[in-house]
Amino acid sequence: MAGREQFPILPAGGPARTMPQRMAVTVTGVLLAGALGGVILVVARRFLSSGVQRCPLGLMRGKTVIITGANSGIGRAAATELVRRQARVILACRDRGRGEAAAADIRRELGEPPATDAGELLVRELDLASLSSVRSFCREVLQQEPRLDVLINNAGIFQCPYMKTEDGFEMQFGVNHLGHFLLTHLLLGLLKSSAPSRIVVVSSKLYKYGEIDFEDLNSEQSYNKSFAYSRSKLANVLFTRELARRLEGTQVTVNSLHPGIVRTNLGRYINIPLLAKPLFNLVSWAFFKTPAEGAQTPVYLASSPEVDGVSGKYFGDCKEEELLPKATDDLVARKLWDVSEIMVGLVK
Repeated sequence: MAGREQFPILPAGGPARTMPQRMAVTVTGVLLAGALGGVILVVARRFLSSGVQRCPLGLMRGKTVIITGANSGIGRAAATELVRRQARVILACRDRGRGEAAAADIRRELGEPPATDAGELLVRELDLASLSSVRSFCREVLQQEPRLDVLINNAGIFQCPYMKTEDGFEMQFGVNHLGHFLLTHLLLGLLKSSAPSRIVVVSSKLYKYGEIDFEDLNSEQSYNKSFAYSRSKLANVLFTRELARRLEGTQVTVNSLHPGIVRTNLGRYINIPLLAKPLFNLVSWAFFKTPAEGAQTPVYLASSPEVDGVSGKYFGDCKEEELLPKATDDLVARKLWDVSEIMVGLVK
């Protein structure tokens, strides 16, 4: 009838949904189902792959090991495993207090067995961003330690904003390469007198994105935090190669490695949006290695009889891996060595 309002007949149970509303409900349901499926997938992946990868490791009774950056992450996990294998481990840490706390935690984790059945933990202060700290640390080691069987160059800084070390070097190159370069050089005499002995250098597969620009090693002309990290890790591999050449016939071996993507505090400078953090934490829990898993290859290279006499190689998951040509360039490796000697003051 004209003038009378027409009302739709509503189905029992509530108002009828329009087509856009029905589509929105369907999309929301699909997204929720997808999210739930993703959570189930990553949880299943974590549990199916749980358990530390077991590489063939060796006993370390009577051997002294220095690990840089040993108060957290891979370094701490490696220290725990090596003490369990009866090594005498020196935690070389920038913050002595944190080093002592880590040592106390490791002792609690391992219990208090008789001294004959377990290794020993000591803490020494070492700031790789300070060449004077490196020299002071090495003087202390040389005065107090009659032998050194393994040096693990583990400490590192990852994708930090542009900053400089105490001596004016770009932080990532200064800590990851130059600090360890000087440390290794100053301890070589003790390593040689303790031979057979080993040097283990923790690098990264991200070396693939690095370039050694001799015109701007200090990143003063341009700076990209990702490229700078990759440069420092490429320097680690080239340093390992050149050092192995120089150590031929000494019974001191040196090898580098990629530990994998590990859940550590190395990424503290990476800015993750607040809303994305729960997802990032879930993904890292499911797909990243634990520190104990990441420590397996360093401990393998430090202890396993399988790598007796092996030197100048690059490892991942306890297996030798091929390097890109830029990481096996002997001319670049030798020039980097010579330039590094000048930068740290070993030659004028």
